[in-house]
Amino acid sequence: MTTARPVNPPTESAGPAAPFRLPDIPERHPDDMTSFKHLSATGIVHHLAQYLGHPDTTLVTGERYVVVRPTRSLAGSHYPDLLVAFHVDPAAYEERNGYVIDEMGKPPDFILEVGSRYTARTDLNEKKDYCEGLRVGEYWLFDSQGEFYGFTLRGYRLAEDRHEPIPVDEISPGAFQGHSPALGLNLRAEAGVLGLHDPATGEHIPTFESQTARAETAEARVSELEAELRRLREGR
Repeated sequence: MTTARPVNPPTESAGPAAPFRLPDIPERHPDDMTSFKHLSATGIVHHLAQYLGHPDTTLVTGERYVVVRPTRSLAGSHYPDLLVAFHVDPAAYEERNGYVIDEMGKPPDFILEVGSRYTARTDLNEKKDYCEGLRVGEYWLFDSQGEFYGFTLRGYRLAEDRHEPIPVDEISPGAFQGHSPALGLNLRAEAGVLGLHDPATGEHIPTFESQTARAETAEARVSELEAELRRLREGR
């Protein structure tokens, strides 16, 4: 007779199991680095996060999977270049290493893809349909030169169960602009660069450069006023 070996009971020090985390996205193909060039390297993600504020409830991120529920099978799932979601829990996003709609309580409000030779076909077809099926609020496509998509800027907004085009106008030769109701900003593609502009003022949202320039201008103005005050005192 064969005697089964006893199974050792779990020790009290084992603790609770770690929460399931979605896997990291696949390593980027060399032809698929345009998102870094146009989003990370320009600082647009940081600028947008600072502009929107509320970091405890507003998520500005990208390059992690968006799924309906926790799953180990990611067949047919996709990850965006840029994602924005309001009134969600960023800590839960970090814990899952991705956006789980059932846990967040809502789909993302805004997704943007940057065209590349490697991803253009997927962005225009499978990923667009995927985001529509998930009921993502807005889906935008940007291609700095129109080389991969065949256009520079295009946007879609969820209307009932389908994504409908958002008007994009050529505001000057080679410059295209569309309004994002989700962000409350105008997306402008000009000279191969994507910018985010306040529709009330037409100005770009604050950046490192604009804040530095504004501070330098204010400092120069203070110096002028101090010099003028000294002249007035010396003239008495």
